[in-house]
Parts: sequence; C-alpha cells; structure tokens
Amino acid sequence: MKVIEIKNLVKIYSSPFMRRKTFGVNGLNMDVAEGETFGLLGPNGAGKTTVLKIITGLLKPSSGSVMLWGGMDMILAKKRMGFLPENPTFYRHLNGIELLRFYSRLYDRNTKEEELEEILELVGLKKDIYRRISTYSKGMIQRIGFAQAFIGDPDLLILDEPLSGLDPIGRKELKDLIQKVNSSGKTILLSSHILSDVEAICNRVGIIIEGKMKKIGYLREILKTDIRYTDIEIEGIKKKEWLKKYGNLREEGEVTYIRTSDEEKRDKVIKLITEKGGSVISVVPQRMSLEEHFMKTVYE
Repeated sequence: MKVIEIKNLVKIYSSPFMRRKTFGVNGLNMDVAEGETFGLLGPNGAGKTTVLKIITGLLKPSSGSVMLWGGMDMILAKKRMGFLPENPTFYRHLNGIELLRFYSRLYDRNTKEEELEEILELVGLKKDIYRRISTYSKGMIQRIGFAQAFIGDPDLLILDEPLSGLDPIGRKELKDLIQKVNSSGKTILLSSHILSDVEAICNRVGIIIEGKMKKIGYLREILKTDIRYTDIEIEGIKKKEWLKKYGNLREEGEVTYIRTSDEEKRDKVIKLITEKGGSVISVVPQRMSLEEHFMKTVYE
C-alpha cells in the first residue's frame, strides 16, 4: 500500500515586491510505500522542506496532488502522522515531561506519566525530564523533537533533518532508534544532508534538484551500477610485474591484491591468473557511496 502518493506537485512562491515567481517544487512525482524508510535528498533550496510541509498540510500546493493512505481526509491523516521540523521551537518555560504532556493532549490522548517517561528515555532524555526547555542544548532540542513526534503512536513519521545538531554518539543512537521504529512497521520519510546516515538508514531515496525529482529508487539498485574499481585477491603467482599494466598492486605476505579500473581488465586478469596456475581468492567491486553518487547527480 502507498502511504504517500504525489503527482505533478507544483509550489510557486510569489513576491509582489519583486514581481516575480519562484518554483519551490516543479512537477514532482514520488511515492512512499507502507513500512519503508524513504530518504529525500537534495542541495539547499532544492525543495525538500517544501515537499514535507505540503505532505503535513502546513503548506498548500499551487497545483498537483498529494494523497495519504489512498485519499484519506487530511484531518484523519494528521492523527496518524508525527512530524519533526528542521528547526523545532518549543515552549521554553516547560520542562521535558510537561512538553510531552501538552502534545499528548493535542492528540486528544491522556497518556500516562510512565509512558511519557519511557518516550523520553527512548530518546536519551531520561535524566533531563524536569529541566526547562530553555536550558536544553541544540542536540537535546532535537531529541525532545523526536519524542513529540512519537506522541500519538503515529503510523507515519516525517523527519526534516532529524540528525542535525547531534554529536556522533547522539547520531548513532537516533539512527538506531529510527531503524527500530521502522522495524516495528512504521513508515518513515526523512530529509537529511548527512548522506552517510541516509545510506545507513534508508532503503529507498529520491534526489531533488531545483524542485524536480532527478532520481528515485532503491539504494541497492542506484548504487550497484556505480563501480569505482574492483579489488582482486590472488595467490600462487611468483612473477607479478606483468600485472602492473592491469592495475595497482599491493602485497601482504603470500597474498597479492590488484585493483582494476574497468570490467575488461578485471576479466582479463582473472583469466590470466588461472592460466598461470594461480588462484583467485576473491573479487570485490568497490561501489560509489551515496554521497559520491549524489555529487555526481548534482553536477550532471
């Protein structure tokens, strides 16, 4: 089932003073299936946040359509949705537990104190539940933002730059939390500039440039064709100088590694090694990372 289905989405921002129009989103098409973690990527100003705000109902599109759960009414859909904005702002005079209690009431829920404490413990704020929000660091604000997004037990989590402002430990903990939430059957749509984290979390991604979807698909399919080089591990070859014309050599004891840059050289090396009585231990293609593929797509 498609939780989110977007067709020909357009958002135009008008500037009466400058008398010109700017496309925030320009003919975007995408969908997010139930139970998947989808990463929305793109440079600054590409339209990622605009798309997320339209999905949540915070912005109205200029044209096109956004369907949630096959056309569910937006009021009902919002009850099944949790949202973490890019720069969350909360009532600074409240403490952590009071803030979650406030959001729980917005969902028309009477969540028990123990449940609220469990959510705060889940995001790493168990020791800070009675501290005022005004004393929270940027990373703690991000964590409490995660916590409020979980209130209401949503089926769909929309996270705009969820790992922003976190140290490496915090990022690792919240990445694990996102994966844990997803494994429980929740659907997650997130945007992020930290592409290594997206690669670790998401199973499908879309790359937006200037409001248009340039590439969309499963990570394994997008990256499998972008092979940078292949490492071949061989044994049993004494004279190795002839191998240098096929790639870079590295020796570790009795084992030799050769790195080839294309498929033709790879196949020829494997054939020659076998003909000369050697053994091929392993053939490991080294693919582009998501970050490298992203940069390639942007520059193209």
